[in-house]
Amino acid sequence: MIIHSILGCIKDVAKPDKRKEILRAAVELIAEQGFHGAPMAMIAEKAGVAAGTIYCHFRSRDVLINELYLEIEERITAFLQDGYVVENTIRERFLHLVTGLLRYFIAHPLDFRYMEQFHNSPYGAAFRRDKCLGKSDNNIYMELFEQGVSQRVIQDLPLIVLAALTFGPLISIMRDHTLGFVTLDDRLIEKIAASCWEALRQ
Repeated sequence: MIIHSILGCIKDVAKPDKRKEILRAAVELIAEQGFHGAPMAMIAEKAGVAAGTIYCHFRSRDVLINELYLEIEERITAFLQDGYVVENTIRERFLHLVTGLLRYFIAHPLDFRYMEQFHNSPYGAAFRRDKCLGKSDNNIYMELFEQGVSQRVIQDLPLIVLAALTFGPLISIMRDHTLGFVTLDDRLIEKIAASCWEALRQ
């Protein structure tokens, strides 16, 4: 019985589509119902896989939640790096990143809702702390903040404060957009990005 189970897991892990379906189901359920409303059995059912199969890909619910966060973060980073020119001014790069982040979340509202829940839960505490303190790798925002402060273009404030001044308004605006209180078009997105820059600039 155990050998059959192991062989079944090996076959399932070899099918990347199943992993994708599990992640897709997880982000949909968690975005809609929160972490507590999305047990592994429910995620497996929504993904169309057997309850045991999900553990072939993710050894625990915590692993699934953290890996999903990392996958979404990778997609966001790839989106932001498209057209990002390191030779541009600090202001130009900041505006590119802020407008890009809003556009990504408008196109992927479930990702936004997942990330918001993740960062405001115990799961996200360590990730958020490392990011805000500049300890995570390839943190395009924190690198820009550090360059801006060293060049005296951005206010000399702790990185966590600069992050709050940038992401706090964006998260609030995105939340209102998803609730239908405001419609974010290109013109408004550009104005919001410019206003965020004004809060940071020296």
